[in-house]
Amino acid sequence: MNKPAVVFLGFVVAIGAVSAGGAWYTGKQLEPVLQTAIQNANKELQTSMAGVDGSVSLELVSLERGVFSSTAHYRLKGQGTVFGQDNPNPELLFVDHIEHGPLPFSRLVTLKWLPVMATSHYMLEKNATTEKWFAASKDVSPLKGVANIGYSRSVNGNVELLPLELKDDKSSVSFSGANLDFDSTAEGQKVKANGYMNSLKVSAIDGNGEAFEAELAGLTVASNLAKSTFGFYTGQNTVELTDAKVTFGPQKAVLTLKGFEQKDTSEAKDNNLAGRVDYKIDEIGYQGKPVGSAAMALSMKNVDIPAMLVLTKLYQDKMQPVQAAAATGQPVPELQLTEAEQTLAETNVNQVLAAKPQLAVENLSLKTTHGESKFNLVLDLTKPTSMELPPVELGKQMVALLDANLTLSKPMISDVAALQAQVSGVTDPKAIEQQSQMEAEMVSGMGVGTQLATLVGTDVVSKLHYANNEVTFNGQKMTVEQFIGFVMAKVGTVSHAQ
Repeated sequence: MNKPAVVFLGFVVAIGAVSAGGAWYTGKQLEPVLQTAIQNANKELQTSMAGVDGSVSLELVSLERGVFSSTAHYRLKGQGTVFGQDNPNPELLFVDHIEHGPLPFSRLVTLKWLPVMATSHYMLEKNATTEKWFAASKDVSPLKGVANIGYSRSVNGNVELLPLELKDDKSSVSFSGANLDFDSTAEGQKVKANGYMNSLKVSAIDGNGEAFEAELAGLTVASNLAKSTFGFYTGQNTVELTDAKVTFGPQKAVLTLKGFEQKDTSEAKDNNLAGRVDYKIDEIGYQGKPVGSAAMALSMKNVDIPAMLVLTKLYQDKMQPVQAAAATGQPVPELQLTEAEQTLAETNVNQVLAAKPQLAVENLSLKTTHGESKFNLVLDLTKPTSMELPPVELGKQMVALLDANLTLSKPMISDVAALQAQVSGVTDPKAIEQQSQMEAEMVSGMGVGTQLATLVGTDVVSKLHYANNEVTFNGQKMTVEQFIGFVMAKVGTVSHAQ
């Protein structure tokens, strides 16, 4: 045997010895690792189900240990009215074939030689809860995945939902399948995920007996998150959808969307939370005719996290019996706070306001062929001297800044009115143009005539600014009381005119 062959054979024997020793060690250590992972998973499930009349828990049913591999069985149990009256206690069963490290065979054959503690191959098992799901996927496990567990307790892998077809007398589902890749550090402190679905089509009959159809195509999701010191995740999420089509109502109206995108970011610094979410739709269509494009951006900052967590839990605790009653058709109980809960709420509301939070609609817009309408709003809040003040005085002290701007484009209003006319059956171009122009002039005349807006070129504009107990409305300065009286009078005039 030549020297290179001897060296290679020695290398193979060494790899085999290390792998066998590591596999034995992993087999001994596997159960406590799984139990720790299940405990962490149950904590996350408990948090995610807060405020809902129901619970979800994961448990290890059995573990058959071997030298090179083990087989585990898990049960995911749901309880509560949130799962519906027909199946209030659903159960999902999973079987997990676990290859022991450091060099699982499935990784060796794919030339992935980085040592891991174990590689998990899991899939959903058939039971009473999932038998229809299995039937829709031609009796093949509709959910399966792989997870590689590193010695640092990091986890990376993939989740796959298989294609399925489901149909009965009232509904049908056609699903292309989906894939999600994930990468997590120990105990999920940092998580990255990327997923894709090609298509989903759902047809059903709604509560009024009308047909409803929804088609989605090209869904992409991506997340890059880190767990904050408060236990929730912050970071970035992106959802993109290439096409969507919804058919609804007695007239079988068709709404289409192209190029939908949602991007959100959040950050926790000290005790404050800041976040932003952006939406955009490149093309909106209705009944086969183009409407335009739309965008929205919302943001917040200086939100006191400890106080908001207390208020959120209080709200969830109070809403749970309401949801339970609604789900079972029982009378909905009144939301009442005990004296201790009232004090707790007031204390934490004051703490939230003391942090001077800001809420903003940075952009809300609709753009058509000939124009674009926009709205934006900034609201700064602060702590008042007392929560027992009269409503107007309380509002004056609580609102540190309010700035709102509305721009309605007359050409955009005409475009929307023309579309409405076409959809309602009007075919004469002159009649469509006349109707659309009348609609635009009516909106303009109402806004300008009531002095709630001004006309700037072809835009109907309304501007409101409040700070330091002074209101500036469309260029006119006035007190808060004068502004309230002015608006009430104008609204009353419009109501009587109608």
